[in-house]
Amino acid sequence: MPELPEVEITRQGLLPLVNQTVKAVVIRNASMRWPIPDHLTHSLNNQQLLGLTRRAKYILAKFESGTLLIHLGMSGHISLLDRNYPPEKHDHFDIQFNNGYVFRLNDPRRFGAVLWAGIKPEQHVLLSTLGPEPLEASFNARYLHQQMQSRQAAIKNTIMDAHLVVGIGNIYANESLFRARIHPEYPANKLTFMQCEKLVVEIKTTLEDALKAGGSSLRDFAAVNGQSGYFQQSYFVYGRTNQPCKICGNSIKNIKLAQRSTFYCQHCQQL
Repeated sequence: MPELPEVEITRQGLLPLVNQTVKAVVIRNASMRWPIPDHLTHSLNNQQLLGLTRRAKYILAKFESGTLLIHLGMSGHISLLDRNYPPEKHDHFDIQFNNGYVFRLNDPRRFGAVLWAGIKPEQHVLLSTLGPEPLEASFNARYLHQQMQSRQAAIKNTIMDAHLVVGIGNIYANESLFRARIHPEYPANKLTFMQCEKLVVEIKTTLEDALKAGGSSLRDFAAVNGQSGYFQQSYFVYGRTNQPCKICGNSIKNIKLAQRSTFYCQHCQQL
């Protein structure tokens, strides 16, 4: 599933569309996680794209009449193509622009979403209760430590809660916790302020390193131009079961937490 770095890289790749005007919208299969609104085929015509932002793992495309909300789901991918490029299997949604580009959403598993969020997207039900962005100043040690006091769940599950902080999926939770030397099963409310300081730093650093590397290309992800990321080459623990830890040489362990594969080094991350 694309996580925050991959969604941000996708957003950046779409920036050539800003200030361009919609020529046509094509819905080939509206049956996504929620149905794609059929009014988009006429309501977006001749609309100028005013901006592209990101909130959590959502891309927000601001048009003159409102904002389109896009989520890549488990397997979604957006390409920026010549509008004459023929559609392929699982190409469910196009926005064609006057400059000859087409925004094309491909989603084999159809867990993604294309929704209309109107003129106040921050009030949309999918956005209104989200926590702070992890790369912004509001996500800091003081905030994290305060939030931890009432949470008894494992720290890995806790930092993946989008109500606490957005965009930290399974890959980057595993990697951040290893860098902070915190066991993924450690109770959240037991973290000291110093541990929260370290964890905040490592979450930010891990995400920033992933952005510089073009994200993680596992299974379906590639940038809008088809280029793969290479952050997976730098993983300390994710997907490295029984391989030697890059720090101490002990074998990487794999357990299930909240039905998700969880990777850690039992020597570097002691419970």
